Amino acid sequence: MPPTAAGLADHLSDAKAIDNLLIENKALIFRGFGVTDSDLEQVMKLLLPNRLAYVHGNSPRTKVGDNVYTSTEYPADFTISMHNELSYARSWPSRLMFFAAQPAAAGGATPLVDAALWLEKLDRELVDAFAGGVRYTQNLHGGAGLGKSWQETFETTSRTDVESFLTASEAAWEWKKDGGLRVRHSRPATTVHPVTGHHVWFNQSDQWHIAALGDETARTMAEILGEDEMPQSVSFANGDPIPDEYVLQIRDRGLEYAVDVEWEQGDVLLFDNVLVAHGRRSFQGARRILVGMSD
Repeated sequence: MPPTAAGLADHLSDAKAIDNLLIENKALIFRGFGVTDSDLEQVMKLLLPNRLAYVHGNSPRTKVGDNVYTSTEYPADFTISMHNELSYARSWPSRLMFFAAQPAAAGGATPLVDAALWLEKLDRELVDAFAGGVRYTQNLHGGAGLGKSWQETFETTSRTDVESFLTASEAAWEWKKDGGLRVRHSRPATTVHPVTGHHVWFNQSDQWHIAALGDETARTMAEILGEDEMPQSVSFANGDPIPDEYVLQIRDRGLEYAVDVEWEQGDVLLFDNVLVAHGRRSFQGARRILVGMSD
C-alpha cells in the first residue's frame, strides 16, 4: 500500500528523533504521503508543538487557520530573496513548516540556503561593515495607505497591546498624526545557533533596502516619499546608509548558493529557521503554499 498521512504521523510521533534529524540535516522534506488540507492540522501539531502567530511580520499573507498562513503573497513574477523569518524582530520562530497545497504550474520553487555558508561566501569587508548591526524602520498605516497597516501587522486593533509588544521588543516607536505608526529597531546582522554553535548570516537588510526592490515603480515611490517615509527601510545601526553594492551582493550570493525545493502536491517541508534561510522563485499559474512556525 502507498504511504499515507496517517503513516507520516507515525513517523513524526517521536519528537526527539525529529529534533535530532532537523539539527543534523537542517531541513527535512516529507514526500509521497498524500497529505491534504484536512491532514494538515494533525501534521502541524506534531512538527510545530507551540505554533506561533505571525505578529510583527512584514510580508503580505493571509491567515487561513489557527496560526496557519499563506506563504508570501508578493506578485508571482518576482523572485523573493533569501531570508530567515522575522530575523529583524527581537524574537523569531526556531522552525518553519511549509505545505504544498497546490504547486505552481511552472516555477515557484522554494530555495533554501545554509545560512553559515551564506555568511562564509560574503566578502570580509562587507561582513566587517555590518559588525555593528542594522536598524530597521517601518511605517505602518492606520487603515489606508502603502504597505501593511499596524492592525494587520500586530493582529490587533489595540494600541495598548501594540505598545506592550514593542516595549518588550526593545523597539522605538511613535504614533503619527495620520493614525499610522513608525517603528525603529536595531538588531545584530549575524547570530549563533543555540544548539550547534554555527555562526550565521541573520538579517533582512537586502529585502528592506531600496536598491534591492527590483521594481521601477517602487524606486520612483522611494524618490517621491523619501526613504524615511517608505513602508520599510534599513540602515546601519548607527544610522549610516548601507551601500547599494553591499545589499546586492547579499541578495545575489544568497540565491547563488541556494538549493531549490521543487514542490510536489502534498509535500511537507520542515526547516530550522536559524540554520537555513529561504526564498521563493517566480512562477506561473495558481500556487498555494501554507506555512506555520514554532518556537
